[in-house]
Amino acid sequence: MKELIIAVPSKGRLEEKASALFRDAGLALIRPMRGYEGRIKGLDKTRVLYLSAGEIATRLLAGDVHLGITGEDLLREKSADMESSVSLLHPLGFGKASVVIGIPDEWADITTMDDLAEMAVDFRKKHNRPIRIATKYRRLTGDFLSNHGVYDAVTEYSDGATEGAPASGAAEAIVDITSTGETLKANGLRILKDGLLLESEANLVASLGAAWEEIPLLQAKALLTQLEARLRAPRYYKMQLIVYGTAG
Repeated sequence: MKELIIAVPSKGRLEEKASALFRDAGLALIRPMRGYEGRIKGLDKTRVLYLSAGEIATRLLAGDVHLGITGEDLLREKSADMESSVSLLHPLGFGKASVVIGIPDEWADITTMDDLAEMAVDFRKKHNRPIRIATKYRRLTGDFLSNHGVYDAVTEYSDGATEGAPASGAAEAIVDITSTGETLKANGLRILKDGLLLESEANLVASLGAAWEEIPLLQAKALLTQLEARLRAPRYYKMQLIVYGTAG
């Protein structure tokens, strides 16, 4: 690649926060109206792609972009070995949320994952099927359930209005991302005491599989040097060592 490619969120608060981060560091993002490709003012040979947070994670893991802003939850869901493909350079202090398991309030006796494991066994005996857990985090959920000995459960993919799945009869419980827990409460759900899968937030991420040629490295150095004052940490040198170590 003859230019540095950076992927940033395309809409919503994540886009606003990412734009503010770059602007405060003296690196204004220039985006054509309704366009999905832009540039950074004053930084040549750099291309900005506006993508969804999920697509940014996919592109970083595939090595299609050099740098990106996305959530750790999405990276870990999409890759069982995230650290071999990307490096989390710096948490950015926005997009904070928790991936949690939520159960119906009516399950008053279920407060821990051990309780859920026992309940799932009884549920299978009674209904001749496992409990269903609605989530878009199927890999993270499967690992979490297995680690806690919950074997009588299956995941059902849900990428929207997941909190409503138990009430609609589509699932018995959910795993979803939440910032305050208020939406869970509004849907008659609560979080188990040990039901936290992951604390996540937006991160500045480097792809280890991208083509780190001379120009992208030089532009990344210029970019991250200016971001250092804003992020208060020298991250370029960490990235450079990781990239060269992987390439060597």
